Amino acid sequence: MTRLRGLSLFANVGIAEAYMKDIGVDILLANEIEVDRAKFYQHIYPETEMICGDITNNNVRNQIVKSAIEKRIDFIIATPPCQGMSEAGKRLEFDPRNQLISYAIDVIERVNPKFVLLENVPKQLTTKIRFGEEIVLIPEYIKNELSYNYKFNENTLVMAKDYGVPQLRERNIFLLVRRDQNVVWEFPEKQKEVTLKEAIGMLPSLDPLLREGIKKTLEVFPEYERKREKGLAISKWHYPPTHSWKQVEWMMYTPTGKSAIYNEKYYPQKEDGTPVKAHHNNYRRLKWDMPCRTITQNNGVISSLACVHPGRKYLSKNGEELYSDARVLTIYELLIVMSLPLDWNIPAWASEGFIRKVIGEGIPSKLVKEIMKVLVNQL
Repeated sequence: MTRLRGLSLFANVGIAEAYMKDIGVDILLANEIEVDRAKFYQHIYPETEMICGDITNNNVRNQIVKSAIEKRIDFIIATPPCQGMSEAGKRLEFDPRNQLISYAIDVIERVNPKFVLLENVPKQLTTKIRFGEEIVLIPEYIKNELSYNYKFNENTLVMAKDYGVPQLRERNIFLLVRRDQNVVWEFPEKQKEVTLKEAIGMLPSLDPLLREGIKKTLEVFPEYERKREKGLAISKWHYPPTHSWKQVEWMMYTPTGKSAIYNEKYYPQKEDGTPVKAHHNNYRRLKWDMPCRTITQNNGVISSLACVHPGRKYLSKNGEELYSDARVLTIYELLIVMSLPLDWNIPAWASEGFIRKVIGEGIPSKLVKEIMKVLVNQL
C-alpha cells in the first residue's frame, strides 16, 4: 500500500491525526506554536518531528520547509486557528489570526506536496483578510494563490454528523490535488447519524462535585460516591466535573434540551435575584435524540454554549420533577463525541482545563479519517 508522508501545520495536540497511521498516512513532521501543545503532541506521536515555534517567523517557517523537503512530504494538513472567525468568538474584523492562512500557503507553495487538506469554520468563506494592498475573501485568496497548481473539491462545507461522528460540527474543508495527479478528491458518501443517546446513553450517570465541598455534595447527592466509582470503572476519564451549587441547582430544574434561562423559578440569576443576561444556548442541556452540539473550547463551564449533559427526569422526595447529571460532559464523553480513540494516550501532566480546551479546538478524528480514506484508496 502506498503511504503518504505528511506535515501537520497548526497541529494542536494531534486530534486530526488520531487515525492517520491506521489508514496509510504517516505524519512525519508537525508545527505548533504553544509549548504545552507541542509537548502533548510529542507524547502521543513520539515518532513525529515536532517544530515548536511561530510559523509567522521566517526562520521557523524556513525550518519547516527545509525539513518537509528532506522528508519528501507529499501531504499537508493545515488547520489554522478559527477563533477570529468562529460564531462562538468576537469575530473582530481583520483579526490577526485570520491572516495565518497566508503562512500556510507559503509553506504549501514551497514544499509543493501532491495533496493538501485545509480546514476551518464555515465563516471562513465570508471572512476578508489583507493581502498586500488588497482586501480579499479568504477562499478567493487561497484559490488565487494555489489554483494554478492544484485542483479543488467542488463542495467544501461538511458536517461531522454525516460521517459517524456524534456531533454536529460544521466545517469548511478545501481538498487540494496537485494537477499532475490523476486523483479526484471529494467528500465520501454520507453515513447514518449517531445520536447522543446511542453514543453516551449507556454510560453511568454522574452527580457533579460541588465547589462548596464534599460535605455539601453528599448532602445534595447521597449517591455521589457510588456513582463516581461506577464511572471510574468505565474509565479514569469518566469522573464527576466540578461546579458551583447555584449552577447545579438551576440545571437540576432544567429539562433535557432546554436552557435554564427559561425556567420559571430556578433560572440563572445574580446575588440580588436579577436574571443573568445570556444567549439562548447558554446554560442549555443537550438533546438525546440528535448528535451533540458543536463542542467548544469552553466546554467545562455550565454557562457556556450547549454543553450540559441531557440528563434524565426523576422525582424528588417532595414530588418535584428534577433532571439528573446536572453537569457538563466528562472528558470520556468528550472523547466519544469527538470520535477520538477511547484509549487515547493523554499525558498525565495535562490539567482538565487544558485537555478540554485542546479537544474543543480540534477537528473530529473520524471525520478526517473518512475524508482521507477517499484519497488513500485511490493511491
